Amino acid sequence: MKIVAQITEPINEEMELFERKFRDSMSTKVALLNRITYYIVNRKGKQMRPMFVFLTAKLVNNGVVNERTYRGASVIELIHTASLVHDDVVDDSYKRRGFFSINALWKNKIAVLVGDYLLSKGMLLSVEHEDFDLLKIISIAIREISEGELLQIDKARRLDITEEVYYEIIRQKTATLIAACCSLGACSVKPGSSDVETFRKFGELCGMAFQIKDDLFDYGEEKIGKPTGIDIKEQKMTLPLIYALNHSTPKEKKWLINSVKNYNKDKSRVKEVIALVKAKGGLSYAEAKMHEFKNNALDLLNTYPNSEYKDALTLLVSYVVDRKK
Repeated sequence: MKIVAQITEPINEEMELFERKFRDSMSTKVALLNRITYYIVNRKGKQMRPMFVFLTAKLVNNGVVNERTYRGASVIELIHTASLVHDDVVDDSYKRRGFFSINALWKNKIAVLVGDYLLSKGMLLSVEHEDFDLLKIISIAIREISEGELLQIDKARRLDITEEVYYEIIRQKTATLIAACCSLGACSVKPGSSDVETFRKFGELCGMAFQIKDDLFDYGEEKIGKPTGIDIKEQKMTLPLIYALNHSTPKEKKWLINSVKNYNKDKSRVKEVIALVKAKGGLSYAEAKMHEFKNNALDLLNTYPNSEYKDALTLLVSYVVDRKK
């Protein structure tokens, strides 16, 4: 059995029902919008975030979920989808998971409006059912995602990112949404419990490992849906590069910064940067840090009694760092 099938086995029924509820949550009277949302729904990814919601809820509540859990999963997926649509506009990206992005097919103006629509649908889903505790969790995540993106853009201009600043960027940009998934799952079934904060932290640690894995793909050979060296091309300071800069001679450091600043579109120069980062041990260091975050997440999980949901979450955490794309 494939690992994703193993992870979803204890929540198959919930994921199937969620699919239907999620489609319904996107419906509108505007024909153009329906066409676009239909396109989005039919090109969905593995839906890792709803998996986190359902598995967490079932783990802390003896295998039982409720309507709030479904709404929480739908809100998360709406917000996540909105952020991807907006990201593609910001990054001038015309492909998403091998398919044309919304801005490639319908142009930037429509893509921005679609992202705004999905964001508002997510907010309203919580407001209409008075899930104000869930709304607070997701609102904090939206704020942090925006702050993280802007912090990264600001720092990319000067290329002065320290390792601490890098962790803060990825915590806000990526980890905060996975943290929201897990705390939403716990909050949907056990509002006000200590589980909500425990699983927020668990999700944050998973998200940190997830983003470092993404950074490592930039230096790999696998076909992963984005070209090797794309982060360097976009002047994104990732952990392998930060480590290499901190462990280079002044001459090498000057060359690296100059390459990222002024030669980031030069394919042969980017290859040289990748080779130097590898030689300096940047990849080994990032991998060690990724496993550190993963192990800290598993330590939190191990404070809970054994169950099929705990096993599935353990598999999901391992999948985060072992995935090939």
